[in-house]
Formats: sequence, C-alpha cells, structure tokens
Amino acid sequence: MKENQLSNRELAESLFIVNRHAKTAPEPKHLYDIKKHTIDKLLTEKRAKKVGLHFSDHPKYSQQHSTLLIEIGGYYFHIPADKQDFQQLKHLGKVDQSYRNPKPKLSLSRAKRTLYQFLNWKQPKKPAHTLQTSAQSSLLGQPTGTPWNQRPRRRP
Repeated sequence: MKENQLSNRELAESLFIVNRHAKTAPEPKHLYDIKKHTIDKLLTEKRAKKVGLHFSDHPKYSQQHSTLLIEIGGYYFHIPADKQDFQQLKHLGKVDQSYRNPKPKLSLSRAKRTLYQFLNWKQPKKPAHTLQTSAQSSLLGQPTGTPWNQRPRRRP
C-alpha cells in the first residue's frame, strides 16, 4: 500500500484511534506528535480543511482559549490554533457536545502503522525488556523449583 493510495477516510479513522488513545495514555506525547504531523501534512496537501475555531473545553491556567477545528474525511479534530487562524477563520463558539465522530473498528497498532506509512516514518523498535541483574534481583516472584504446596515443611 503506497502513501497516495491511503484515502482521507482511512487517515481520519487512524487519526481518530491515535487521538482517542492519546487522551488516556500515561505518556501521550508521541501519539500527539503523530496526530500533529499528520494533520499538518494533510493541510499542506489540501486534503484537510480548517472549519473554524471553538472555545476549548479545557481552559489553560484558568484562562479561556480557542482550538482550531479541522475536517478530514468526515471526521473532526481539534488542534491548537495559530495567530493567523484567529484572523482568517470564523469563531464557532462552544463545542457541540451532541456531535461525535463515527467509531472505526481499528487497532492502535494498525492505526499507527497507517500514519507512519503516510508520514514516511520508520516504526520505532519496541524496547527489549531488560532482565534484572543479579545485584538487583529479588526472590519475590521468582520460581522456587517446586510448587508451594509440595515443599517439605520446616520443623521449628
């Protein structure tokens, strides 16, 4: 599958999944980076459309601010607005809470793979799980050789 074969809908569904996972991830920075770079590239290629500005549901430092509403393949996303967006786009007021993007059936790994392909990024290698060294090792959780109920009893 080549980059130009990815439809706006496929990209939007992948963005939706990455964005949804980023909202609950313990370390969401990489997922938000994928979202930002994908939307920037789609805007550059004129495959995404800036719709307008919305007041954010999550004020920064107790100050109201606005986010930019983007439409891609029938899906809507919010990203931080630039200064020029305030001059060029209409402010739409509060976010319509009754509207929800359709929920695609897609795994996070597949969504990330699709977006990496679109961005021409290499998929990062998964870090190898490091084993504890003997200096750090603990006997807790280590196999003892025989099940607990089959060990000989200690006599006091």
